Amino acid sequence: MRVCLEATGIYGLELCLALNRTKRVEVMVANPRAIKDFARAFLQRSKTDSLDAKAILEFVERMPFQAWQAPPLEILQLRAVSRRITALTKNMTMEKNRLHASDRCEELTKFIRDDIASHIEHLNESIRRLGEEAVAMIRQSAELSREFDHLVSVKGIAETSATQILAELSVLPDDMTSRQWVAHAGLDPRHHESGSSIHRPARVTKAGNRYLRSALYMPALVAIQHEPNVRAFYKKLIARGKKPLQAIVP
Repeated sequence: MRVCLEATGIYGLELCLALNRTKRVEVMVANPRAIKDFARAFLQRSKTDSLDAKAILEFVERMPFQAWQAPPLEILQLRAVSRRITALTKNMTMEKNRLHASDRCEELTKFIRDDIASHIEHLNESIRRLGEEAVAMIRQSAELSREFDHLVSVKGIAETSATQILAELSVLPDDMTSRQWVAHAGLDPRHHESGSSIHRPARVTKAGNRYLRSALYMPALVAIQHEPNVRAFYKKLIARGKKPLQAIVP
């Protein structure tokens, strides 16, 4: 039996793992964008569960079946811890912004300010403990530990960034090319040209793994400051007319 479903986050992952453990069942995880574009090619305008299921069925019947291989459990656990750190870090940034604004908001009492500060302290502690747990999980695997050490040897990449990058890349197939890795991160350029009059600047697609894309941003900033070759390349892009943000993500 063959089953095809869209990649839909944690619920889709749990279903894939359950099906993968079932004998005589092959699973294919399709890119939601591919399914959407396939349905649009058939001029499907409405969106219902029934129509989506029919579109997926048509897709898997017409397209080559690519069986999904479940990553090792320890890799999935590492990615879960890493993404939890990302979520808590985002929450902490929001709370820090609220604390900064509280000094200018008369309606916020001292009790609320103290509560925000307490929450920030709690988030900091949770992030620290999760970071230690992630590194401990990496050190339990010789291969992950070796790759982790390679990552932290790169200027701009410290333990936090290395953990996030490794957690997202380790679930990918080993035979992926560098172009596929770039596309997976959503950093591949999208060109928009038509005739002789439309030549819009190329932009990254952002149609990829936002966790990986985010994990690469801060290391890029640090590398620009401390890695001569990266800084020279950055200045070259600026000299060619790129804006600073465009040069960071060329």
